[in-house]
Amino acid sequence: MFANNFGLFHKKTQPHTPKDKAFSLFLKNQIQIVPDNPELFELAFLHRSASVILSDGTLVNNERLEYLGDAIIDAIVADYIFHKFPKEKEGFLTKLRSKIVNREHLNGIAVAMGLEQAIVIAQSTQKKRICGNVMEAMIGALYLDAGYDFTKKYMVERVLTQHIDIAKLAQSETDFKSRFMEWGQKYHLQISFKTLTDDMNAAEFVVHAFVNNIPMSHGKGKSKKNAEQEASQNALAHIHSPEFSIKDFLNFVSHKPTKPAQHEA
Repeated sequence: MFANNFGLFHKKTQPHTPKDKAFSLFLKNQIQIVPDNPELFELAFLHRSASVILSDGTLVNNERLEYLGDAIIDAIVADYIFHKFPKEKEGFLTKLRSKIVNREHLNGIAVAMGLEQAIVIAQSTQKKRICGNVMEAMIGALYLDAGYDFTKKYMVERVLTQHIDIAKLAQSETDFKSRFMEWGQKYHLQISFKTLTDDMNAAEFVVHAFVNNIPMSHGKGKSKKNAEQEASQNALAHIHSPEFSIKDFLNFVSHKPTKPAQHEA
């Protein structure tokens, strides 16, 4: 059942004991979940630094749920972007998924959702650094409590739609020229492009990319913009290949006589 657009997520409610009331209200009002098994969620918020030792010596914390939730989130995100970007190739989808589920990104989402309010943790541990882990554990608990379909709906409606700008992340993954330019700025190198034809009606444009006037790559496209993107993508592929050494390249550039740039910015 949904309310207020992404709504209050629950299956069937059951009464909670007084000691669980505050946590139940947190789940209902902040996280918008009313679980069948609130104990699973209590465990999800129990960090290993505050582990409980049972009478049989078993150490209890959220690590197992974190492991499970990590796999569930990966699967849901993979399915979501697979259908959202039907024309993109495997490399694009893999990199986009990695951006969405990386630790820093999940930490930010978890903080925005207010998860740190309920984390049980040792005083010496910083909550914001482990919020993403708790989020994974919470999704693991939700999967066990409500099943995959319900968890997927929660992730899409409550997390992916509300807290992630998928379009912005996707654009950053396809804007190779900007990434190439940022790489040049990082190492104080001049990036330039040269189009081999000035005919704007040409069927195909060929563009060469240069770093400090050193030829780095070329690209082709139906427009000058597309050719520059392909040239930048090829340059980035070369830069990030095992054969490329930024240290050796910078040393080469520093000993190469400089000439006035005659290429397009």
